[in-house]
Amino acid sequence: MDASLQGMPTGLQGTPTGLQGTPTGARENAAGAVGDFLRRASGIVYGFGNQLLFLITVWYLFWFLRDGSIRSASGSWVLRDCLLATVFAVAHSIMLYPATRKRLTRWIPQSFYDSTFCVVTCVSLLVTFFGWRSSETVVWEATGSMAGLIHGCFYLSWAALFYSLALTGLGYQNGWTPFYHWLKREKAPRREFKPRGAYKLFRHPVYLSFLGLVWFIPKMTLDHAALTAIWTAYIFIGSAIKDRRLTHYIGDAYRQYSARVPGYPLFDVPRRVWARVAGRGETTAD
Repeated sequence: MDASLQGMPTGLQGTPTGLQGTPTGARENAAGAVGDFLRRASGIVYGFGNQLLFLITVWYLFWFLRDGSIRSASGSWVLRDCLLATVFAVAHSIMLYPATRKRLTRWIPQSFYDSTFCVVTCVSLLVTFFGWRSSETVVWEATGSMAGLIHGCFYLSWAALFYSLALTGLGYQNGWTPFYHWLKREKAPRREFKPRGAYKLFRHPVYLSFLGLVWFIPKMTLDHAALTAIWTAYIFIGSAIKDRRLTHYIGDAYRQYSARVPGYPLFDVPRRVWARVAGRGETTAD
């Protein structure tokens, strides 16, 4: 009897120790659950917020390119507008640079990098739209049927832009596809290099469509001409940067594709320039 009584404290002493671990584990599990919930909620807000921002930016981009400055703001415009036009080009290029992606994905989950790229692009464009100042000097102004024709080409350029983006995956351009698979707790499918449609004819249908957006303007003011000049230069520079980027990711398959398919219909930068920009040691005949 005494022996059994003596054993009781030992068992009772062990009980609190076990009980002490239970609340601690519960608190840790609860804290983990709250953290997961907050991460999930913030990801959902960020992903859907990015899609809303994308739609708003496209809306303003349409009117900005078609009709010029969103706000009536004349005055000293040259330096200001040229700087704003350059901001978009620089931000867009930096975010697409492979080294930038490699560094930022240390802090940004892979599923949200494309969304972040879209946010940076949209913000830079919105800053351009609302900070733009107009010029009263008119370079050219088409009227009548010619104005209607130019407007028609402008709308066709929009259709060509979305068609081209759909061929390469619009959902990757605006971050929707990786975000959608994150919502489903799935890994986003890897993008495959399979030239389709217009990409079988030339390498840069998206850039060509964007050229139409900045050039098919019935009334070209001096400030819009500056925008057109800067963005046209960036489009061709961006084409070379894109070739280099895709060569980095895809390798020989893209080298063979770029050697076979011109960058633009009836026009291409000399092959040795593409080779130099793409970081290849060899040069080929023009």
